[in-house]
Amino acid sequence: MASGKPVSGEDWLIARYFRPLATDPGAFRLDDDAAALKPSGDDIVVTTDTIVEGVHFLPDDPPDAVARKALRVNLSDLAAKGATPAGFVLTLALRSADEAWLKPFAAALGEDIRQFACPLLGGDTVSTPGPLMVSVSAFGRVPSGKMVHRSGAKPGERVMVTGTIGDATLGLAILRGGKVHAAADTAAREMLVGRYRVPQPRVAMAEIVREYASASMDISDGLAGDLAKLCSVSGVSAVVDLERVPLSGAARGLVSRSIVGLETLITGGDDYEILCTIPEERVEAFEAAAQRAGVAPSSIGTIVAGSSVPKFVDKEGNEIALERLSYSHF
Repeated sequence: MASGKPVSGEDWLIARYFRPLATDPGAFRLDDDAAALKPSGDDIVVTTDTIVEGVHFLPDDPPDAVARKALRVNLSDLAAKGATPAGFVLTLALRSADEAWLKPFAAALGEDIRQFACPLLGGDTVSTPGPLMVSVSAFGRVPSGKMVHRSGAKPGERVMVTGTIGDATLGLAILRGGKVHAAADTAAREMLVGRYRVPQPRVAMAEIVREYASASMDISDGLAGDLAKLCSVSGVSAVVDLERVPLSGAARGLVSRSIVGLETLITGGDDYEILCTIPEERVEAFEAAAQRAGVAPSSIGTIVAGSSVPKFVDKEGNEIALERLSYSHF
């Protein structure tokens, strides 16, 4: 659109809420039909994720949380590939140009743009009679040939995860009411709902993943299912000790009181932590680097030869049969 007087409602919406965020020279102030990323000798890693009202966020979730989730789930993908953010494009499908929703949405997006050094480069806005939808395609940079794939895991390597698992699943359960909501205290509710609404992408881990990991991906659909995906592509299997899966204090308390089971936490999704495999001789250095970056890593199992679905075992070594592996849209 031209930088003069807006010629349509869409142009006005873009000029009012999103042009102020598009400060990177390659965005051309959102006046053009495309953006430009300057070459730097690095490979460009591209990822895209869409969040849909009623599927990935609730209709009454705050607009600032929706903005942060839309961008951060993509930043999580980039970090797991060893890529640092380079920019993103945004598509919004809105029922109306509601200032009460758009103003906090844009403000939060601007804050995350600055926090993660990931500039807005462009996008699209459309009208929809259906659920609100936010789609982000993010671009990252990684030294040539250094992107970390899912396919590099080898027998004998450690299975590692960052952070804690299952908090977002519990946060969603709290928002839906029921026994988890009733059993959690106020502080636990706030923390768990926050983990569901506002993921914490491990951007600080990008270079560390690139340096140490043989295979890596982010956990979005559930630890069990995402590990199965990584193993399948790598042509291996894994054995995971359920007792070593890291849980927050709030989650551990709910498990200890039999409010939820561990199966719910490892299959629920929305963790946005990094799942990777590290050669045994490099685990100590990886752990030290992660801790220096302010991220807590945990060793939860071992990659083994074979093509079976990964096994999850209890402290006696007995396999736990899982009814499902992960969240699925279909």
